[in-house]
Amino acid sequence: MRALKSGMDRCLRVADEARNWAGMGLLGKIFTWWDGATIGTAFFTARKGKRIGEDALGNVYYEGGHDVHGSPRRWVIYKGANDASRVPAEWHGWLHHQIDLPPEEALPAPKSWEQKSQPNLTGTPQAYRPAGALESGGQRAAAVGDYEAWAP
Repeated sequence: MRALKSGMDRCLRVADEARNWAGMGLLGKIFTWWDGATIGTAFFTARKGKRIGEDALGNVYYEGGHDVHGSPRRWVIYKGANDASRVPAEWHGWLHHQIDLPPEEALPAPKSWEQKSQPNLTGTPQAYRPAGALESGGQRAAAVGDYEAWAP
């Protein structure tokens, strides 16, 4: 009975992944790695992965099997673009075996002064642009004594 339930769970996970492929198409999932899980990762996750949790951004975290050192394998399937800066600090700690339990169970509640995790915005319109950057007009405040032109 237990094996049947385990098999049914795997079938349901494969069906969920197939529904996720609908937007990009099967060929897109086979040949792209930058948006969600590849087909190989999806099948490995369906076969060996145990869902551990999900973060506020919708990334899903899994554990299953063991690496060559005997530690449990842990991985994330991103919701949207694959960008490691989208993994919050608490889940980063779990992925790298710094804590054994999922963050909800192992860590204290966040303090009121803590800021929410934010992805790396470099290369996006929301990126920081200091005064003088070309993207923000290219004009910087005049300064005295900080620049001397080279003369041959």
